[in-house]
Amino acid sequence: MAIIITDDCINCGACEPECPNNAIYESDVDWSMSEGTNVKDDERHNPISEEFYFIVPAKCTECKGFHEEPQCAAVCPVDCCLPDPDREESEEILLARKEALHG
Repeated sequence: MAIIITDDCINCGACEPECPNNAIYESDVDWSMSEGTNVKDDERHNPISEEFYFIVPAKCTECKGFHEEPQCAAVCPVDCCLPDPDREESEEILLARKEALHG
């Protein structure tokens, strides 16, 4: 499953530089699939959150293929980076997404 950032986020920014997929954005920031990936899609999308950092689910691989655990969760001082219960995904799907983003 993709990781989400809950509303317990204190906007410290520790998670953003740790993401190998550039899937984490500061609140109220437009995003695109091409940022930090090999995807050739520069279309800008509206922020997912206007209050706290957010993770783009289509770019999140839970760090599969990069690290043993999600790096955002590992560095979060308030433990607000959690598995998204509404987006359960197998390791196979997450690794396929990693390949699609960086292959």
